[in-house]
Amino acid sequence: ICGACAAARSPLAAAAAPPPALPGGSPLPRRLYGGAAMLRPLRRLSRPPRRAAATGPGRRLLLSTPIFYANGPPHIGHLYSALLADALHRHRRLRGAGPGRLSTGTDEHGLKIQQAAAAAGTSPPELCERVSSLFHQALTHAAVSFTDFTRTSEPRHQRAVRYFWGALRDGGALYKGSYEGWYCTPEECFLPESQLTEHRDAQGRPCKVSLETGHQVHWTKEENYMFRLSAFQDPLRKWLRDNPQAISPHPFYQRVLHWLEEDLPDLSVSRERSRLQWGIPVPSDSTQTIYVWVDALVNYLSVVGYPETHGEWWPAVHHVVGKDILKFHAVYWPALLMAAGLAPPERILVHSHWTVHGQKMSKSLGNVIDPFACIGQYTVDGFRYFLLRQGVPERDCDYYDEKVVKVVNSELADALGGLLNRSTALSINPSNTYPCFSESCFPKVLDYRETKGMGRASAEDYEFVASVASLPLQVANYFEGFQIYKALECIVLCVRQTNSFFQRHRPWKLNRKDPAEQLWLDTIIHVTLECLRVYGTLLQPVIPHTADRLLSRLAVEPEERGLSSLTFLARYNGKSCPFEGRQLGPDTGILFHRLEKSRQPQIETKKL
Repeated sequence: ICGACAAARSPLAAAAAPPPALPGGSPLPRRLYGGAAMLRPLRRLSRPPRRAAATGPGRRLLLSTPIFYANGPPHIGHLYSALLADALHRHRRLRGAGPGRLSTGTDEHGLKIQQAAAAAGTSPPELCERVSSLFHQALTHAAVSFTDFTRTSEPRHQRAVRYFWGALRDGGALYKGSYEGWYCTPEECFLPESQLTEHRDAQGRPCKVSLETGHQVHWTKEENYMFRLSAFQDPLRKWLRDNPQAISPHPFYQRVLHWLEEDLPDLSVSRERSRLQWGIPVPSDSTQTIYVWVDALVNYLSVVGYPETHGEWWPAVHHVVGKDILKFHAVYWPALLMAAGLAPPERILVHSHWTVHGQKMSKSLGNVIDPFACIGQYTVDGFRYFLLRQGVPERDCDYYDEKVVKVVNSELADALGGLLNRSTALSINPSNTYPCFSESCFPKVLDYRETKGMGRASAEDYEFVASVASLPLQVANYFEGFQIYKALECIVLCVRQTNSFFQRHRPWKLNRKDPAEQLWLDTIIHVTLECLRVYGTLLQPVIPHTADRLLSRLAVEPEERGLSSLTFLARYNGKSCPFEGRQLGPDTGILFHRLEKSRQPQIETKKL
């Protein structure tokens, strides 16, 4: 369920009501009203939607990516969605916040796949098998720690979809009616005239295309099942106004509220089976196929055991989605859930897109970036770091190879790797230990501006140490606010401050034979290693392999790498430090090798 998608247009109203009228009393044309046969009246829910029992600390949480459409291989936009969700999942696990799951997968039904398979000279099942395997490989290769990989072709999922359809039907949320309009196959939805423009096709013939994506549309007339979306306009508004954190970042929350102030027509939720065979048939009506988006959205329920055991997780769910599928997740999906007697998800975390040299990624432009090639060129952690460091959810971000090399070399290879190398070098630390901290050299003070004559540390040193001490909470707040890039900005700033601290005091110039100088030398190294331990711990959700190497070099045991027990400079606060005097781990060489500029752009080349 990922890809450029526009709002589905469905102007049908309930057949039981008289046709709406134009000013002056004339009824709307039948094409805009629809001859509909309502299945049963929409009933009010007799009980509140079922909620997951666990709340507060230790509660369960499902994080989800979209399930990716299996009509083509993965690109960096797919990977970005997955990495955002993965970093949140890893960070939560390090906090010891309670049971968690990370779900992803592939969306394998729909007309677009049916047509793509025909064009490739294969069957839809064979195409989906190949493409789903590519997505599974890409996510695994990128160290995405998913716990569940859903395929909509799986029996467990199809069973959940049929049950969900039954819940909508039994609640009176569905009716059958004639429908016609402009249908966009690549986007799997109807588009209103306001979202179309005139164009010419490859043969020079006039045609209509989507304003947003440029995809061609075709006039389609069908008898479909309709979902009474219009009946949920007020409940959706109330849900969002009662839950201002339900959609983040805030501009996307405002966008959804704006949509809910506009007309909210009913939604076509099936296609004629004569047109679409590759999908789940409507229960008790073999002439219709369930709309691909309804099918796909139910993956968030099927993965947690719907309809039997989903109550253990639902609605403690955070969806990570691209802005192009926001309406499907923030309007259609919550309304469908309400109609089925379930609560909306807790949060919808929205991100923007990646462009390439200022242009939207497009197969026709030949600029789709291949994640396999990028990981091969820049390493798993290097490419993870770049996407999470440079990606800003509120706005589109631009990709080009030179930027990857510059960011990763500057911040991982030079700033972080260089700091570890300098502070653990045998010329500086010949004992290869975590040296002792001296309170006389770095005494605790109430006001760091009044440090004259109180030790060797300067006011600037106290300010820097205070910044590092506050870093874990800052990072936690930014992760909670879906601003991972800001968390990384803070870490990088502190890494640079630590380098400045080390450079400012030039430990290589201190005389080891002087006991006072040795105390200060050990304190400089102790403070630097403590900073590195904090950075390594905080960076685990983003660059897991590099962080593991860093922490192993500092002899930090696996059970000492959690965020809940992370302390900094315990000796400065008069407490014991478990690392003091500990032998450092093996020297495995350079922490992160500098990248070379790519000679070839990382363009997608994988064939289906």
